Amino acid sequence: MDTLDRFSINNIRKEYLDFFRSKGHLTENSFSLIPKNDKSLLLIGAGMAPLKKYFTGAETPPCKRMATVQKCVRTGDIDNVGLTARHLTFFEMLGNFSFGDYFKKEAIQWAWELLTDVLKIDKDRLWVTVYLDDDEAEKIWHEVVGIPKERIVRLGKADNFWELEVGPSGPCSEIYYDTGADRGCGCSDCKPGCDCNRYIEIWNLVFTQFDKDEQGVYHPLPNPNIDTGMGLERVAAVLQDKPTVFDVEPLFSVVKKVSELSGVPYGSNDKKDISMKIICDHSRAATFMIGDGIIPSNEGRGYVLRRLLRRAARHGRLLGIKDIFLHELCDKVIENSKGAYPELGEKKDYIKKVIKLEEERFRETIDSGMDILKSYI
Repeated sequence: MDTLDRFSINNIRKEYLDFFRSKGHLTENSFSLIPKNDKSLLLIGAGMAPLKKYFTGAETPPCKRMATVQKCVRTGDIDNVGLTARHLTFFEMLGNFSFGDYFKKEAIQWAWELLTDVLKIDKDRLWVTVYLDDDEAEKIWHEVVGIPKERIVRLGKADNFWELEVGPSGPCSEIYYDTGADRGCGCSDCKPGCDCNRYIEIWNLVFTQFDKDEQGVYHPLPNPNIDTGMGLERVAAVLQDKPTVFDVEPLFSVVKKVSELSGVPYGSNDKKDISMKIICDHSRAATFMIGDGIIPSNEGRGYVLRRLLRRAARHGRLLGIKDIFLHELCDKVIENSKGAYPELGEKKDYIKKVIKLEEERFRETIDSGMDILKSYI
């Protein structure tokens, strides 16, 4: 197996699940992006979200140890997509979970074993962060794993405390990969927590100890849990030594297709590259959302989908693409992902039809708006 195949998205996904299966975990396919029986969430944005009922004790899990690869959509960082090396609205999250079984020591040791022994990441390029007062996590990283204290960074609640609107929450420990000083900001004290592209967060280990209610009160859980999340596209970029997640397949072929449709060479202009990346990300998100039964509308998750499609269409116009085109990108997204997600191939014609209708509707809106503007002028 050559290096590209060894570190491909598909192989990393498989090796992750195989590893945690060997540690006694029940492995599951991705749940839908539409939350089931959970009105607190608009879309599934983390691997643990479909499993909340097990963390809170509302239901008994099929196994105390589980591992999944979950489709996720997050729009909180939408303005960073294309600007940074790592942000996406749609991504796959690798996650391993413990429901009152193992806790910090095992979660930390297994994360390190997978990254350094299985995936062969250079351990000298890995840094970790811990929550400000989490002495226990720092001790495990330093004394058990052997990371020097100078590569362990303590950060506050904004960075190292994980929570949803309501439900399971707790302190976390993040693992970062140092891509090298040439990709950083140049500051002598640059380290995880800096907003530059040097340190890429690849894995977040959440030590779930609380259940947050609708009033914002944290109630201690009787049996602490483990919830981890590793971005599949991010770890692939690290393993393949690519500068951004958009340079990794299956994303790069979508970017190339946008370049082909626009006639603008990728890598020739920073501003145009950002537009290509945004279109790539949003077209992937839209394809998967429609595949899971979401349709464009003016409210709820349908509005999120409509916003993503129209934002992508607008960036197409910025690249000089005057005709509708997103439904063509859909072909590329499905071709690249139907092996892991066969439902995309099965619903291909329907997904393309929904995207095309929304594109045509948006084009009519823009054209009529321009006519009104011209009449005023």
